[in-house]
Amino acid sequence: MSADAYPDALLFAAAPRPGRLARLARAPRQPRRILAILLARLSGRRLRAAQAWIALVGAEHRLALPAGVVPPSEPPSALAQAGIERIDAEAPGGIRIEPAGFPLILLAAPGQQIAEGAAAAIAAAFADPDLHALYGDVLARPHPRAAWIPVLRPSFDRDFLHAVDAIGPVIALRRASVAGLDPVPGAAALDLALRIAGRFGPGAVRHLPRLLAFGDAEGGGDGRPSQRAARLRVVRADLDRSGESGTGAIVEDNGVIRLERPLPVPRPLVSLIVPTRDRLDLLRPCIESLRHRTDWPAKEILICDNESRDPDTLAYFHALEAEGAARVVACPGPFDFAAINNRVAAEARGALLAFINNDVEAARPDWLERMVREALRPEIGAVGARLIDGEGRIQHGGIVLGTGGLVTHSHRHFPGEAVGYLSVLHATRGVSAVTAACLVIEAEKFRRVGGFDAATFRIDFNDVDLCLRLNARGLRSLYVGGALLHHRESASRRPSAEAAARHRTEVEALKRRWGPLLAQDPHYHPGFDPDLATHLRLRRGWTGLETAEPR
Repeated sequence: MSADAYPDALLFAAAPRPGRLARLARAPRQPRRILAILLARLSGRRLRAAQAWIALVGAEHRLALPAGVVPPSEPPSALAQAGIERIDAEAPGGIRIEPAGFPLILLAAPGQQIAEGAAAAIAAAFADPDLHALYGDVLARPHPRAAWIPVLRPSFDRDFLHAVDAIGPVIALRRASVAGLDPVPGAAALDLALRIAGRFGPGAVRHLPRLLAFGDAEGGGDGRPSQRAARLRVVRADLDRSGESGTGAIVEDNGVIRLERPLPVPRPLVSLIVPTRDRLDLLRPCIESLRHRTDWPAKEILICDNESRDPDTLAYFHALEAEGAARVVACPGPFDFAAINNRVAAEARGALLAFINNDVEAARPDWLERMVREALRPEIGAVGARLIDGEGRIQHGGIVLGTGGLVTHSHRHFPGEAVGYLSVLHATRGVSAVTAACLVIEAEKFRRVGGFDAATFRIDFNDVDLCLRLNARGLRSLYVGGALLHHRESASRRPSAEAAARHRTEVEALKRRWGPLLAQDPHYHPGFDPDLATHLRLRRGWTGLETAEPR
């Protein structure tokens, strides 16, 4: 079916799926990896084999329920018995919520069936007086004969909702909190959620990880332009209410709304920090992309030289310094990613720091501008980018806690052009952590938390730990999907028994320090399988009707 039939948030489900033969065609090119996968499978390590297979042939969404499966629905009387009034989200002439009536409102698009047990679950959640709006999950389909698509939401994230309408078509509201409001037609649920968050705080709007409804998807085809216009109107109104009227809002071709926050004049200096030990084949493309394919007028490049000896590398260093294009800072001793970056960050002159791996190259010249616009916000800590690996696949789309055994990168191994589940790959949104392969942060915020923890996380997880410490200080981590770079991950590192032992030590350290947070990422839905690539398939046995707590 054409992607035109899908609303913007469900474009991931319209992506063409490569046939089995096309995927299998990749396998013979890597005979050693195929042998390792077979050995893992034969020895009973099915999960390891599955993970390796995905890394070899690529990932794709496998989320649709069988076409014949119809969820059970709530009897018509259930809402009234729970003290809930259903209101048509698309009523002619718009919606006006009167102050008199049941204490709770369920705003729902026409044709949406309320899932079994939803009324009781909603009523129980609103026993908390601090809850003013509640959205859940739905099953959607582009036409009556299509398979159901699970639409599983993250916890409330104003940044994400500015980019993608991931709230409707059903939302429960406390009547007293919205009485008298006239929400924007075509985006009423989004409008009311943002208004409530602005009035009562973001904790007043919560997500219930449970199915609330199912029905045909709306907003594709001829309805798409009007729906996008309504969303844009809602976002601009929310920016005005929060004192951000100077922020521009643009609807991109894929329906994601991009915000352009104003930048100071003159532009602040950004220190680009690049650790390396030789590997001129990686370093030169990285540095040249920072010099010539990065449209930011105020930047300095600092190369952390960890005992490079190759004559060509040393000659390149000399040429850069002679041109005034970069400073080379000697960082001798065993490679220690955290300590090296901390040392050079202390010598940086920039108001912002951009940590860049030596195997990263700019793909779009505006990547740094997009990240700086967000990093300058007082409430934002670390900012990450969308990274594409050497095979043209997603390497980093934000870091998800509690997946892949501990943490993993969102949408790892999906096609590089993928929009991602609910368009998250192209959106600016909150995440738990971002990779230090490309991380931008204000220098003062970095120093406020003591930089990377070199004593505990020399090589691995120093970025996750940094982000979590920033988050604990109220400085949120942000992923900017429009900032695009290439990353040949770990191309400059070599495996060894010592490295494996050190990795195990750092794994245990991360568990000890952040164990409770690693159990379930608030930006990721518990209905997904946590063991494989993110957003790949549903957790075994998931029905969407399990008892859940708002988050």
